[in-house]
Amino acid sequence: MQLKLVVLVGALLLTACAETPFPAATTGPVRKWVGPQVDVPGGGQFRTVIYYGPWQCSSQLMTYCQEKCAGSGHVLQGCMWLADVKMDFAGTVVRAGSRFGMAHCCCNFGTLSSQQTEAARSRWKNGREGFRGQWADRFGAWPTEANGKPFEGHHIRDLWHGGNPTDWDNVLPFPKEIHQDLFGLYNQCYANEPPWTQVGPDHPYGE
Repeated sequence: MQLKLVVLVGALLLTACAETPFPAATTGPVRKWVGPQVDVPGGGQFRTVIYYGPWQCSSQLMTYCQEKCAGSGHVLQGCMWLADVKMDFAGTVVRAGSRFGMAHCCCNFGTLSSQQTEAARSRWKNGREGFRGQWADRFGAWPTEANGKPFEGHHIRDLWHGGNPTDWDNVLPFPKEIHQDLFGLYNQCYANEPPWTQVGPDHPYGE
């Protein structure tokens, strides 16, 4: 835990110059999760904040997805900005922060059979408690609903299209009321339908 936090502080300091203020909101309200303040060895604290979409991808994320699909021999059919993750660090002599967008690239992936998809889902169910604990070690806590139930784990590249069920970079905690709507939106994205084929604003919410 201590080593992870030290590495995290270094990453925050390195990316602090890249952070820019958010303009006025360009879409409706977003769901926001604010993590606990976590003490860092040697002094200071950090906090994780997640803003949930989904929104249309910015031009930067759209380009990223185009290159990612092409790199694996696929074609981009749509891009969905799922969430924005912010990490803020406050020390005795410095304040720093970083933010990064989490996007789903709807490449023209092949699909798995129902049996293969269910097997992947079982792998996630069997490993999710341990995964949530590892996530909490890095970000302070796995988010929970108001009733105390943990957020559902969302697979950024969905299992039906070959997403890895336990890959660190493929799972993001999502509030249930938003998560349950993503299936239909993913179908739109894979079908090359707007608005997921269109570029959105650089920052889709105000904060």
